[in-house]
Amino acid sequence: MLLMKSDWRHYLRSHYGDHTFEHLYRWNLFDASLLIPYFVVMIILAFYGLHRYQLVWLYYRHRKNATKEPAHHFEQLPRITVQLPIFNEQFVIDRLIEACCNLDYPRDLLEIQLLDDSTDETKEAAAAIVERYHAAGNPIVYLHRTNRRGFKAGALDEGLKVAKGEFVAIFDADFVPPREWLMQVVHHFAEPEIGMVQTRWTHLNRDYSFLTQVEAILLDGHFVLEHGGRSRSGVFFNFNGTAGMWRRCAIDEAGGWQHDTLTEDTDLSYRAQLKGWKFKYLQDVECPAEVPIEMTAFKTQQQRWAKGLIQTSKKILPYVFKSDAPFHTKIEAWYHLTANISYPLMVVLSVLLMPAMIIRFYQGWFQMLFIDFPLFLASTFSISSFYLVSQKELFPGRWYRTFLYLPFLMSLGIGLTLTNTIAVMEALFGIQSAFKRTPKYRVEKRGEKSKASKYRKRLGLIPFFELLIGGYFALCVWYAIVNENYFTVPFLLLFVIGYWYTGLLSLFQGRFERWRSGANLEESSPKPFPVGV
Repeated sequence: MLLMKSDWRHYLRSHYGDHTFEHLYRWNLFDASLLIPYFVVMIILAFYGLHRYQLVWLYYRHRKNATKEPAHHFEQLPRITVQLPIFNEQFVIDRLIEACCNLDYPRDLLEIQLLDDSTDETKEAAAAIVERYHAAGNPIVYLHRTNRRGFKAGALDEGLKVAKGEFVAIFDADFVPPREWLMQVVHHFAEPEIGMVQTRWTHLNRDYSFLTQVEAILLDGHFVLEHGGRSRSGVFFNFNGTAGMWRRCAIDEAGGWQHDTLTEDTDLSYRAQLKGWKFKYLQDVECPAEVPIEMTAFKTQQQRWAKGLIQTSKKILPYVFKSDAPFHTKIEAWYHLTANISYPLMVVLSVLLMPAMIIRFYQGWFQMLFIDFPLFLASTFSISSFYLVSQKELFPGRWYRTFLYLPFLMSLGIGLTLTNTIAVMEALFGIQSAFKRTPKYRVEKRGEKSKASKYRKRLGLIPFFELLIGGYFALCVWYAIVNENYFTVPFLLLFVIGYWYTGLLSLFQGRFERWRSGANLEESSPKPFPVGV
């Protein structure tokens, strides 16, 4: 024990108490050309990180503004149209239709539209299910398009042309709205200025795998602190494309559904709020759905959202800053719509990290401790606190378990850097792409076998590049250890884990299922491999 203490004291004295070579290092142009962009990127990322702290502050600062019960009730219930946009969703379509036909609302005031753009056997299956429920007295109709013009936005717009409802509720194919959902939401529209009401997503397959648990925490952060903080403080926030209800005239006044971005929901949300419509967020009203069970499906979803938000920022932010909205609302809109610019910045940071480490090593530990470390806390630690708070709000009795997932939460975000950077750059340069749906497989419990192969898509060479980048950061870890720069090792390991995790799961998705084919599939069985299949 005494020897260990002596060794530790010697290490601290030799590394941080020896000033023999102090002030010998001198800046040069080459070092400046690397460190200036390095610090610029770190500072920008730190600002976006500090914004997460601000959302937490807004959430608690305005807790008294949280929406609970409706302020007024309709004396006469209005007519509602429920729109169900689907595309090749054969595994979940029957569950969706059953749930919507069981919604508690007067049949003579309800209309359900199944808006089908499918190109596979989903067409026949969906038409048959709709016919069966319609024959049983349910007010449901089947509308099929032979072209996918406008994708989801186009389908919703086509449905509105024949819709009879004063209000429009929208559910994606993997959602299962509870029976009481319409009655919980509709009375909030008794206030005539309310244009949209969004409810909180929950997760049917949260415990299916390690990946789905991490995804669920990521979404919880969005629906608790982003939506909660923004809605409570009265700034703009967005409809999430599903599990929400619109006032029909708010859609029309805002210019209707437009398909020049991949996030048509956020686009319409901002246009409606710029017209003066108010939005409500009901955190206590839940609507369960599935999260992606495969890494490539998750990447596809995140790519679409990343690209769509940047497209929307290019389209909408000029109007936001020209509007009469309060300055803090404009700033919050900037942070909201441009947040995904952090992915290209992470690529720049990745390229500069190794040379910056070498230069910083020769500068000394003082600068790294008092400059790099605070920037790291601002840009990275904010993620941890953000998701911890969201889990504490939702699960006060077991939120502390989230600590186990924090390294993987941060790693998964890092692992998405390559694919999301491609999406962001496409948006910045105006490169158009199709609306890529997120596959749904109706898999909820641990051990259930999916039919993922039908809709599975590979990501080409991208997983191999992710593995290479992970190897680069493993080299950075080795360099840091050799040079006894232990402060940076945990940070670098997040990059290694993130890139290798996303790369390996993208390459080997589906193979784990065959390996587990002989395993005990009871719910009480141990957790499956930490993969999304």
